Amino acid sequence: MHSVIQAVGLVLDPQVLLTVVLASLFGLFVGAVPGLTATMATALLVPITFFMDPLPAVAAIVACTAMAITAGDIPGCLLRIPGTPASAAYTDETFAMTKRGLGAQALGASLVSSVIGGIVGTVVLILAAPALARIALQFSSFEYFWLALIGLSCAAFVSSDDPVRGFVSLLIGLFIASVGMDGVSGTPRFTLGVTELLGGISFIPAMIGMFAVSEILNSLVRGTARERFAATQKVTGVFRGILGLIRHYWRNVARGSVTGTLIGVLPGAGGDIAAWISYATAKRFSKTPEKFGTGHPEGVIEAGAANNGGLSGAWVPALVFGIPGDAVTAIAVGVLFMKGLNPGPRLFEAQAEMLYAVFIIFLIANLLLLPFGWAAIRLASRILTVPRPQLMAIILLFCVVGSFAINNTVFDIGLMLGFGILAFLLSLAGFPVAPIILGIVLGPLLEQNFLTSMVIAGGDITGFFERPVAAALGVAAILIWAVPLGLAGLRLLRGCTRAAKPAENNS
Repeated sequence: MHSVIQAVGLVLDPQVLLTVVLASLFGLFVGAVPGLTATMATALLVPITFFMDPLPAVAAIVACTAMAITAGDIPGCLLRIPGTPASAAYTDETFAMTKRGLGAQALGASLVSSVIGGIVGTVVLILAAPALARIALQFSSFEYFWLALIGLSCAAFVSSDDPVRGFVSLLIGLFIASVGMDGVSGTPRFTLGVTELLGGISFIPAMIGMFAVSEILNSLVRGTARERFAATQKVTGVFRGILGLIRHYWRNVARGSVTGTLIGVLPGAGGDIAAWISYATAKRFSKTPEKFGTGHPEGVIEAGAANNGGLSGAWVPALVFGIPGDAVTAIAVGVLFMKGLNPGPRLFEAQAEMLYAVFIIFLIANLLLLPFGWAAIRLASRILTVPRPQLMAIILLFCVVGSFAINNTVFDIGLMLGFGILAFLLSLAGFPVAPIILGIVLGPLLEQNFLTSMVIAGGDITGFFERPVAAALGVAAILIWAVPLGLAGLRLLRGCTRAAKPAENNS
């Protein structure tokens, strides 16, 4: 109890509180700009943390990332341009809600569920950090392979109603992820002699192109590029009716918060995978799955809760064992070492007041999401009052800046434009974009862990089922693929049987 009181005193320091506020504003801005991810926002803060005390430095990272993850929903909802990779899972859903005049409901539901998910993740971080970190340490390449495969299975749920087209899109994403040097032999693959492709295709330019540029091309083809947004699309009353909506979908909020936290604990997983899996889970267990993709808030609520839940969960292995849960906590671990706070079990004993102070900052940052997020949505909603020609030009400018900023190369701008044209052509043919993005995100994780596991198992495929957790995940992945195929086979068989009976009667 003495350590908690000391922690409260540390957090109430004016320097710490001012740092939290300024970092929150910075995170909101970066997250709302397409292409500028939460990881980039954290990286930009690192030079500034050199001049800070340990607690304000960590507080800046925590507050900035919490805000950036949630702010990424704003351009995705209003303009179909996800601000962060985690937002890409449900961008089409929130944009469909905006076109129906429900943009305020989409952003309000995402904001409130993110706050709840973040708080749940923080509580889990406080109460169960050591136990969850031990579970995460037991995961080997076999478990990560099955986890990645389960994540890819989400394409069957988040794609269109045509699973064949969704599967083809997924294969396109996996092919894009395979471009570059082979992870084992170092052999270049599909690079066409282009040096810039040796390191693979950068995810951010691809994501920006497939969502933003394709939307610009669509508006030009449809002839809507010169029209203004309808008055019903103005975002007002962000919190109107949100409590009733959250109460109605409380199971989704709870499931998304828990799923996001548990996936966030796994090193290398993070909120991006959590958002995809949670959105797919929401559709799988929904009573009205046919509404998904038409502007339905159920999946948005569950995935929004998973976003910030995953962010909090990623700090569990980072603080307890010094193993980063994602790219953001990798940067944070470096800052902790730089400030003399070596993450590990001894940190809980030697500097318990600092850890409790970090936990309190997590709670403050998530609570600040409500007023700060509301203000950001109100300011961003003014985008809809801008005439489309000017807005499209501004969007394209941000796309170019965001793509260039990743590696500071003009080549990434070309990638963005190329993927925009590809997504536009695929959309004309009825192929969904979401599975492509999912394949690009999880493809490297799937391939790396598969090859590592095959080397460990000596090429024996049964090695993927020898470990208990791996076996459980493997059975789950097989069932996810087998059950829909089995049900489709049964429906086909029943259809053939019904068609055969009239033929017998006629004979």
